[in-house]
Amino acid sequence: MGIATRDSLRDWLQAPGSLSRRLARLGQCFDVQVLRQGVAPFRALERAALGLPPRGLTVVREVILRVDGQPLVWARSAVHQRATTGPWRALKGLGSRPLAHLLYDDDRIRRSELQPRRLSRHGHTRRHAARQWQAATGQAMSPQMLWSRHSVFSRGGALLRVMELFAPELVRQRPGRPKH
Repeated sequence: MGIATRDSLRDWLQAPGSLSRRLARLGQCFDVQVLRQGVAPFRALERAALGLPPRGLTVVREVILRVDGQPLVWARSAVHQRATTGPWRALKGLGSRPLAHLLYDDDRIRRSELQPRRLSRHGHTRRHAARQWQAATGQAMSPQMLWSRHSVFSRGGALLRVMELFAPELVRQRPGRPKH
């Protein structure tokens, strides 16, 4: 397969609604593998997206989304630590359930536009994701896995940023419409 380009992943990068629900429609078994959930320092892009000060802590959740055992998406969500005692407190007890359970079943939550982004092959986020992918799957992350999207969800004035990095295997799949 050739390099996964923005055009070849366009449907996934622009698909509205729940990514988890769209992925679940691709196979028999949809799985969320939690790689890490805990407190971490702000990253520049997260800080900017969440409108946060230069210093502080976020609560980060990093996962791999799998369909029928095949890893297809690496995702990272980040929220200011204070928000996990307020509007985003349910994030703490989410476990291996999809984040979609919090984001799409509450009419008070609003989502920003989806922002596609090509990661630098040697940038911090890509390297971090590749290390986690290798540890979790036993396989190296495809060098073609460069396209991501991010958006910001708002609830009660508190913001949550979600970033999803797509495996090139999704090029062969259509996102379809999820059941809400």
